[in-house]
Amino acid sequence: MSELQNEVSELEKKSATAARLFDIRRIIGGLFVVYGIIVTIAGFTASDADLKKAQGININLWTGLAMLALGLFFLVWLWLRPVAPPTPDATADRTADDTPDETSAGQKTP
Repeated sequence: MSELQNEVSELEKKSATAARLFDIRRIIGGLFVVYGIIVTIAGFTASDADLKKAQGININLWTGLAMLALGLFFLVWLWLRPVAPPTPDATADRTADDTPDETSAGQKTP
């Protein structure tokens, strides 16, 4: 029986790792940081013609910095509030509470 418990605990650890790995905040934050860096670099290398098109505003620089800030916000949020996978006891208690009683099945309440 202990071998089965070891397998179950190992699968729970892998599941918790997968849940943290594929947290949507990590994906969104990472993409915004990468794109923010790219657009910020494009803003630093903007030509005079690019600035003239945008009426003197370096739109790539400001948009890139905003994207970078948003991506960092998501990553800091992930770091401050990580995903806590439910414990096996809590999920077992919740499923036991959700099942209807056999005595009340099919009976109408007055």
